[in-house]
Amino acid sequence: MNPPGLTAATACRACGAGGLEPVIDLGRTPLANALRPAGRRPEPPAEYPLTLRRCPACALVQLGEIVAPERLFSDYVYLSSFSDTMLHHAEAMASDLIAGERLGGGSLVVELASNDGYLLQYFKARGVPVLGIEPAQNIAAVAERERGIPTIAHFFDAALAAVLAAQGRRADVVIGNNVLAHVPALSGFVHGVATVLKPSGIAVFEVPYLGEMLDRVEFDTIYHEHQCYFSATALAALFAGQALPIYDLQPVAIHGGSIRVFAAPAGARPPTERLQALLREEQEWGVSTPEPYVEFAGRVGALRRRLVELLARLKGEGRRIAAYGAAAKGVTLLSYCGIGAETLEFVVDRSTVKQGQRYPVGGLPILPPEALLERKPDYALLLTWNFAAEILRQQQAFREAGGRFIVPVPEPRVVA
Repeated sequence: MNPPGLTAATACRACGAGGLEPVIDLGRTPLANALRPAGRRPEPPAEYPLTLRRCPACALVQLGEIVAPERLFSDYVYLSSFSDTMLHHAEAMASDLIAGERLGGGSLVVELASNDGYLLQYFKARGVPVLGIEPAQNIAAVAERERGIPTIAHFFDAALAAVLAAQGRRADVVIGNNVLAHVPALSGFVHGVATVLKPSGIAVFEVPYLGEMLDRVEFDTIYHEHQCYFSATALAALFAGQALPIYDLQPVAIHGGSIRVFAAPAGARPPTERLQALLREEQEWGVSTPEPYVEFAGRVGALRRRLVELLARLKGEGRRIAAYGAAAKGVTLLSYCGIGAETLEFVVDRSTVKQGQRYPVGGLPILPPEALLERKPDYALLLTWNFAAEILRQQQAFREAGGRFIVPVPEPRVVA
């Protein structure tokens, strides 16, 4: 029996077509951010089926299940500001947009899913008016209290966009970083973006890139919060359908490989050759055909076998293993691979919001990173592999003391 708040997706979230085709079944997992109180070990969290499907009509890759957004985002535990990599990335993005769009005191930048103000703070510091829209009330409060970012604690949709437009709060730039994947009703969401934009404005979205997920076997980026997995082909169709065509995109080295997508009202800006080249490239590798997805599923199964074998060998040698990063993606990886408290002793994470709680898989305690030096495990399984370079630098003392990291994706490997 499925938990409440779960419905099956019978039609494409973007174009509405039926006949979604299976890509991979990752079994049943807890919700990725269903952290549990510390202390006496509570009952295991509810588990939900996790399957991936592909729309043969518009090429959008998406989950076969929809968990009610209120269950996922109303009280959220991910704060972007705990990652130095994310802060550097945000500051550079703000600088580029301020210069490229000539933003100033008479402009307005609106960010959708603005989290704790980690990005908007850089526009504000340069004198550009900002507005955040963040559905998690606890995080919206952090943005206002700690960074002075005006924030609407609400899900963004076409109705809210119409209210903002009627109030004259139309944007020169609308930003949505890592938010499109969380939206079950994509067409209405993009329609709202078009509504709140000025005729001269642009929308800028960053999404993890489907091509990188397939190439690098990043199956653990599949979890219930991530409703969709985007190619340029699927994005172009989605935005064009709301008279907000994409005119450019660029690759960005964040979250294991993402793309930054630029859209503007129809006729406002011509498409670039860079966009057209990627669309051609996707057709060549078969974005709209079953073959790349069949190969992906096979490589995921092979990765699971190798990782389980590596951990079993280390445990058989008497090695002690912890995990680094109480990450959403780790819930998928550990659940699919059947790794829990029999293998891992604890998880460490920099987020003070997560410390002192228990991870959804195995009820593992979440401790500060200093626990690696204090408890001295032999290995740490790096669940936040997308920030590997940053974490390996931060944990130099653990490594110098003999600790090693296991990086699971795209191929399990040990880093001394």
